[in-house]
Amino acid sequence: MLLVTTGAAPHKEIPEDPGAEVRLEMTRLTAEGEEATEAWAFEVENEGPSYTYLTLEALTEEKPDRELFLLLGADAAAGLASWKRPERIAELARIGVVPRAAVELDAVRSALDRFGAADRGEIIQMPLCGVSSTLIRERAAADRPLRHLVPDPVIELIGKWGLYR
Repeated sequence: MLLVTTGAAPHKEIPEDPGAEVRLEMTRLTAEGEEATEAWAFEVENEGPSYTYLTLEALTEEKPDRELFLLLGADAAAGLASWKRPERIAELARIGVVPRAAVELDAVRSALDRFGAADRGEIIQMPLCGVSSTLIRERAAADRPLRHLVPDPVIELIGKWGLYR
């Protein structure tokens, strides 16, 4: 599993963003010690906006016979039709959708259907995931505990650098 850190997000600005390099370090700390999990710096190392279709194209060029799966929270998947070249994303990868409490799965199915990818999406059957990057940033800003939400080395880095405060 590759954990990809966004370099320059074309769709939103994150308040108190520590920068791509620091976010990449948090991703590396998250992957550290996890079997078959790796932080991939592709989007951080490339100039310009980070577009998922370009990342998937790079992975396909690297190993053309590999089947790719893009895992997204239902909130992100519901907005996928507004992403740059969503049809290309669905062409290059199957889309695994992790349920989120505030998002109806019908909205996800409808979004995939809008660009002809209904057959490329798959709902991952698992308990609802209530953790999000927004939640982590809000808790860090309020000096609330992050234990069990992110790995301990990430908590230490957030505290050391006073991130999101």
